[in-house]
Amino acid sequence: MARSMSAETASISARFRGLLPPFTLDIAFEAPMRGITALFGPSGSGKTTILRCLAGLRRMPGRLSVGGQVWQDDREGTFRKPYERAVGYVFQEPSLFPHLSVRGNLLYGRRRAKRCPAARGPSLADAIDLLGLGPLMGRSPHSLSGGERQRVAVGRALLSQPRLLLMDEPLSALDREAKDEILPYLEALHASLAVPILYVSHDLREVARLADTLIVLSEGRQVCAGRIQDVLERLDLEPGTEEFEAGVVLDARVVAHDHAFCLTRLEHHGQAIAVPGIACQPGETVRLRIRARDVALATSRPAAISVRNILAGTVREIAEQPATAFAEALVDIGGARLRARITRDAVAHLDLAPGTPVFALVKSISLDRPAPGPARDR
Repeated sequence: MARSMSAETASISARFRGLLPPFTLDIAFEAPMRGITALFGPSGSGKTTILRCLAGLRRMPGRLSVGGQVWQDDREGTFRKPYERAVGYVFQEPSLFPHLSVRGNLLYGRRRAKRCPAARGPSLADAIDLLGLGPLMGRSPHSLSGGERQRVAVGRALLSQPRLLLMDEPLSALDREAKDEILPYLEALHASLAVPILYVSHDLREVARLADTLIVLSEGRQVCAGRIQDVLERLDLEPGTEEFEAGVVLDARVVAHDHAFCLTRLEHHGQAIAVPGIACQPGETVRLRIRARDVALATSRPAAISVRNILAGTVREIAEQPATAFAEALVDIGGARLRARITRDAVAHLDLAPGTPVFALVKSISLDRPAPGPARDR
């Protein structure tokens, strides 16, 4: 059945198939026209090729529509050239013009916007403010840090007034400190802009922090796709999601600040969670990332224990890993699910099975970012 025009207008719909040695790229997906959709998978799984097809830099048989505009349809003989697509592209390397200042690089992006007058994006002043570029405007690219250069590259792409922003592992060339510097700016873009972002990465920490929708790829094919919360709960995706970083994300509401102990008290569907103090107002919603390796399970509520976050739940699924000492349990805590990486010995001795009531002891919680309401209400 043909998709309705209203459904197509609200999404990015892509289908490509072609030889990509050593495998054939065969991918079909839809992504919302708001928020961040991450293409995630190991190196060589076809992520960058998909972005190049979206930008028109590589042509493979298929069809592509963006917000109801058909950019490629081989059956109809339609193929928009790259300069005819309102696309902003941020590469792994910033590729700034070395002879231009930061201001000059940004203005170049704004001049390019004249080719796509129907597209929309931030003004120069907004981009400077969103990305914290004010102190850098007169400097040359060679005098900037890696994180600063990438922020300028993002600003230049945004000022081209894109209908779609493509980001190809924009943090892969940065060290952890530089990544931590730029991530809050990407989060600000997510909260402030209506431009959809397709974000390529093989770093699960980045994806869990930024994305709303997750598409997992392997050897040119889609393994699964959906809301990031739903995809990260799947226990069958371990090979593609880095076993020591596997975990879930959930949203919690700020309740109060405990200044005596420098803690912020949160609430998730009636259960209390405490995290180190954060600069958020009571009533705000924040995103948390909880790794499976940071969750332990008990069949009775423990007392006199240093772990402060103890969440009541029910085991929904257990996946044992043959020929290893480990298993993973999926625990429903009401409104969300946690993953717990435990030993097979613990599964046997605690007699854990689907339906078993348990208490999840959360040893470490990463606060990823404020969770903007409008972008999540889809």
